Amino acid sequence: MNITAAFVLGFTLTTTAILQGAPDPNWLDHDRDRPLPPVVTPSTPGSQEQPGRPPSDAIVLFDGKDLSPWVAMDGSATKWVVKDGALECVPGSGYVRTLQSFGDCQLHVEWAAPNPPHGDSQGRGNSGVFFGFGRYEIQVLDSYQNKTYADGSAASIYGQYPALVNACLPPGQWQTYDIVWTSPRFDAEGLLLAKARLTIFHNGVLVQNNVELTGPVPWIGRPPYKAHPERLPIALQDHGNPVRYRNIWVRELGNNRHKEFMLPDALLETYVGDYGPPAQWNSVKIHRLPDGLLYLSLGGAELVLHAESPTKFYALTTDVLCTFDFSGPTKTIIIKVGDDEARRMDRTTQ
Repeated sequence: MNITAAFVLGFTLTTTAILQGAPDPNWLDHDRDRPLPPVVTPSTPGSQEQPGRPPSDAIVLFDGKDLSPWVAMDGSATKWVVKDGALECVPGSGYVRTLQSFGDCQLHVEWAAPNPPHGDSQGRGNSGVFFGFGRYEIQVLDSYQNKTYADGSAASIYGQYPALVNACLPPGQWQTYDIVWTSPRFDAEGLLLAKARLTIFHNGVLVQNNVELTGPVPWIGRPPYKAHPERLPIALQDHGNPVRYRNIWVRELGNNRHKEFMLPDALLETYVGDYGPPAQWNSVKIHRLPDGLLYLSLGGAELVLHAESPTKFYALTTDVLCTFDFSGPTKTIIIKVGDDEARRMDRTTQ
């Protein structure tokens, strides 16, 4: 198996999220033994003065103070700033993304365009909310009495679907996006099984109703889907306007796997190399893959590794855990396969 095939295999042969479609055949109608839904404290609505409260099971991505869940696209420190309880874009600083990766999810975002506004059309309060590590964009734009092309207006799926209605508030006011994201699915050969889907409420108004994306959303063109991991970071766009964000939270839907993170490129590069094998393994190698993944060659086995922490990685298709220990004079990888004894190997080449 080559690296490309392993890359595809590593993120396609997964336990997919539990999507509500048909009734679960494992339970009888009105089955008294069926577990009840878990209890969640609902979110509370905010106001122009104060953000609301996330639901009790949400992962809070921005609480008005802590910037640590966000980094630049390469994983380095972001140049966006926290000002008056908001995460504000610094024009020219580049996109920001989450450290954590997400698949199917419910995302809540509050945003405000600059006031007074500057420019018009696409030059007025322009930003974006991206899923799939920059692949799929929901447009953020000051569309209040601002004429532009329809599929580039606020709450559009950029270049594909205009919003059903324009629910924009005046510039400077806080607005909400409540988004349900369903990741595309690919088979073991990288062929598309199911397209991405989006449902969006803008300020409580339904503006995208379970639309099916045609593929990624670049500035121009309609490129086809290309296989990628199911879980990837969420990103916010720097389009040259100081758009502000607050009260950002996410709920993962039907996904009980490990948490997954996309670590900085510079850190991932330090793990690449050959490691001295125990007698039963001919070779142990770590390579880089796209989208923040590592690739492990282990005595003929080829596995894609996903980051659970800055030093711990797991494989989706086999019970393999890898831990990097660079704290001492040697750079070491610790590999545990199932219930076997963990084995330590020192790096021999980079």
